[in-house]
Amino acid sequence: MVDVSCTTIIGEVNPKSMANLYQSANTGSCQARARRNSDNDGMSPSPLPSPNALPGAAATHPVPASCTDLFVSFTLIALQGFGGVLAVIQREMVERKRWLSNEEFIEEWSVAQILPGPNVCNLALMIGQRHFGLAGAMSALAGLLAAPLVVVLALALVYARFADVPQVQGALRGMAAVAAGLVAATGLKMSAALGKNVLPLIVCILIAAVAFVLLAWVRVPLAAVVLGLGGLGCVLAWRRLTP
Repeated sequence: MVDVSCTTIIGEVNPKSMANLYQSANTGSCQARARRNSDNDGMSPSPLPSPNALPGAAATHPVPASCTDLFVSFTLIALQGFGGVLAVIQREMVERKRWLSNEEFIEEWSVAQILPGPNVCNLALMIGQRHFGLAGAMSALAGLLAAPLVVVLALALVYARFADVPQVQGALRGMAAVAAGLVAATGLKMSAALGKNVLPLIVCILIAAVAFVLLAWVRVPLAAVVLGLGGLGCVLAWRRLTP
């Protein structure tokens, strides 16, 4: 029987070679771990979606933080709206808070104009419902009506006593002139969005001019102008969008 030793088959084990092999493996493992850590450090965490953002769409502008935010914001808007809140609500929603773009404001204001009821209340309901559903709609509407109701009742008591004073009458006329200027300035700001309208700019200007003439000079009822010119604009836009 031949006794074959293990060292005869695999050779004599060299302790120095084994030490070098272990050191090389350990160095390679450390380098790989360092590369993984470097890659992880270079990755920026993805932003969390806003809880108020619409599903499947990235938020492109700020949104109300809560129903309380809606209530307070529309209360402040209402308290500034002497002679009408169109100028104030456009500045707050588009320029200051940026809850709506100028194009979105015009679209929603157009819908609010043709719906029954006060157009500002309709707009508040739509903005509130967009972000917080029925609770948001009720919060926005309450903010728009609650504080002004108290102020109007108080002013009515004062006005009943001092209505015949010439200074009071003059102050009210001056306030009406300021309100007219605010509405005109807001109209000019909103007209900047006509350049992005699906209809040609000249068509938009003609429709606006005809609406002004019918309302200001001919004294056509508002409902007839909205239905007639609004329907015409819808038909023209639909024909241009239809392939």
